[in-house]
Amino acid sequence: MSSHDLLFTAVKAADDKKAENIVVLNMKGISLIADYFVICHGGSDKQVQAIAREIKEKVEEKGLFVKRMEGFDEARWILLDLGDVVVHVFHRDERSYYNLERLWGDAPTVDVQSEILK
Repeated sequence: MSSHDLLFTAVKAADDKKAENIVVLNMKGISLIADYFVICHGGSDKQVQAIAREIKEKVEEKGLFVKRMEGFDEARWILLDLGDVVVHVFHRDERSYYNLERLWGDAPTVDVQSEILK
């Protein structure tokens, strides 16, 4: 599976669980960590966990594995390392505090709305 397909699998899974304000940053040439960062948030601990769980399940259905998942029990900032795609699922309060979009402000965003609407 290409990193682009993996990206849209994660984005669609997050959207299916009503993740809010899904932003994708194209990290190619900016970071050696991943090709894409997906950033989204939920309004409660339960929703944050549900978003992360859905992403993990959908990725595994495609025959891939989550390399690492951090922060699930606390549900304030869950990080899912999918290899070429790193997903950050925040609780609303934590997202505004860490503001990764500003931190990585030089990264171009990827329009994912058309994919979500499919």
